[in-house]
Amino acid sequence: MTIALEHTFAPAHEIKRPTAPAAPMLSVREVQVLRHWLRCDSKQTVANELFISLGTINTHLSRIRVKYAAVGREASTKSALLARALQDGHITIDEL
Repeated sequence: MTIALEHTFAPAHEIKRPTAPAAPMLSVREVQVLRHWLRCDSKQTVANELFISLGTINTHLSRIRVKYAAVGREASTKSALLARALQDGHITIDEL
């Protein structure tokens, strides 16, 4: 007894390949704050290094998270922000 298997393949032009999620457009200052914060243990240290208030640090980080969420790439934790920053080339492993 033989079983015939029918194979149907979609033409190459019909295959939909997944696309990488877009990186949000971060400002120069947002990237600067993000990079400093990822390398530090304390937001207050970052605020002191950049000569801005702790509230400003929190505002930048909140806006960064909103921008990532807007493109479907949630980053609600520091480790998630680190992953996104590495994926988008804002920081490298060697810089940590």
